[in-house]
Amino acid sequence: MVTQFGVNMLVPIFLCSFAGMYLDRWLGTSVWMVALFFVGALAGFTNVFRFARRVYETPAKTRRRSTQSVCGEKKEDEEKD
Repeated sequence: MVTQFGVNMLVPIFLCSFAGMYLDRWLGTSVWMVALFFVGALAGFTNVFRFARRVYETPAKTRRRSTQSVCGEKKEDEEKD
């Protein structure tokens, strides 16, 4: 889950920054990289906020079960049967 926060933040920043660098080289300017960096940062913060809100709205018991099933471990319900 911690990795997901990082990915949600960094990917938009890198993509927008690289797009800005490309536009600056193509157009011969020096403003697009900075402008698109801030657009990417805003998008990253929005992604992290939405992800955090979704995580904290989900009950802890449901999160634990879904995490265990993803990791390949048995669910608590299957162990009791």
